[in-house]
Amino acid sequence: MSFQSLGLSEALLKAISKKGYTTPSPIQQKAIPPILEGKDVLASAQTGTGKTAGFTLPLLQVLSDNPKEKYRPIRALILTPTRELAAQVYANVREYSEFLNLRSAVIFGGVNQKPQVSTIRKGVDILVATPGRLLDLQNQGLLSLKRVEIFVLDEADRMLDMGFLRDIERVIKSMPEKRQNLMFSATFSKDIKKLAHGILNHPIQVEATPENTTVDAINQKVYRVAKGLKTNLIIKLISDGNWKQVLVFTRTKHGANKLCEKMGKAGIKAAAIHGNKSQGARTKALAGFKSGSISVLVATDIAARGLDIPLLPHVINFELPNISEDYVHRIGRTGRAGASGEALSLVSADETTFLRDIEKLIEMKLPVEIVEGFEPDPNASTVPIKQGQGRQNRSPRNSKNNSRNSSRSSDRNNKSRRPKRNNDRRG
Repeated sequence: MSFQSLGLSEALLKAISKKGYTTPSPIQQKAIPPILEGKDVLASAQTGTGKTAGFTLPLLQVLSDNPKEKYRPIRALILTPTRELAAQVYANVREYSEFLNLRSAVIFGGVNQKPQVSTIRKGVDILVATPGRLLDLQNQGLLSLKRVEIFVLDEADRMLDMGFLRDIERVIKSMPEKRQNLMFSATFSKDIKKLAHGILNHPIQVEATPENTTVDAINQKVYRVAKGLKTNLIIKLISDGNWKQVLVFTRTKHGANKLCEKMGKAGIKAAAIHGNKSQGARTKALAGFKSGSISVLVATDIAARGLDIPLLPHVINFELPNISEDYVHRIGRTGRAGASGEALSLVSADETTFLRDIEKLIEMKLPVEIVEGFEPDPNASTVPIKQGQGRQNRSPRNSKNNSRNSSRSSDRNNKSRRPKRNNDRRG
């Protein structure tokens, strides 16, 4: 199947060709036709499957087929959970709309709002936004969503996980009832299906891969190790393997900073990326990682979601996630676009339950290896870590205050009003 056979315009085909793409991915093949027909779509697609183009391409075509040049109200809203994902989606919109008479903008927190407001006032057709900054500007009367024709909720599962439910509801109320809705999620959990029921109108449901499965191209392995030896083991693995591009996941921001510091002392160039870092620091760290000046990027789940890192060879779970589905999201950063990848997990005794839950979810037993000198502690307790140390059992439907705090955490810099008790829980 070709992009041309999907019914895309010549202007879009030209932009696609310029990017070097020739064949649509499975999610693009399944999602683009119904979107072009004006139908609501609920799509499940893992990271690296081409889902962004799956909604961006048809969205651009629908808007360009019905131009409104004299006055440009916001006609399409793409809502994303993180700054990095917003920037990535916006870049895609800009690239694919190169030969179209459409204007786009991106807004998120952590940076001055004045340039964003200035762009919006000049008129934009497509707005990519994170919830916090969007609602801030809307409350200030600086933008209106009353003319939105297409609403895209990207990474819907992560939106709920970050406590954005109430923000999503507020955004929906400010848009016209008659509109096309597109929801993309890595999983079809009960909460996602419930949210979809309240937003989508007789949606077409499409899936790029079976729900909650892991990419076949990823070589997964578990290292059983004593908790206190994890840092030395990960340094050994990276050093001995001479790995140049490694994404490491920690459960908390403090843990990410601490691990980076110890890696630096061991001669490994590492940088941390999480919600307490300014937007400038996060952008600089990601740029250094892509260019090769930084070998290891240490991130929390929320901060890493939406990072565009092509052909990433290694992902390491320094700590297993408390929520099994997050394991799928994490290792999905590697093994992309047909390339092979490696996903390693350092598992201590108190993470035994998490490992068992993950294996149950992905329906496979992960191979285990023990490195001499880094053996697990036979006397260590297998009782799971305390709830306060991660996101264990956290409901996506948090209280109003918690939702607001989550919004500020994602969209504000380190001077936000976020309660200190949430510092290690918001990525």
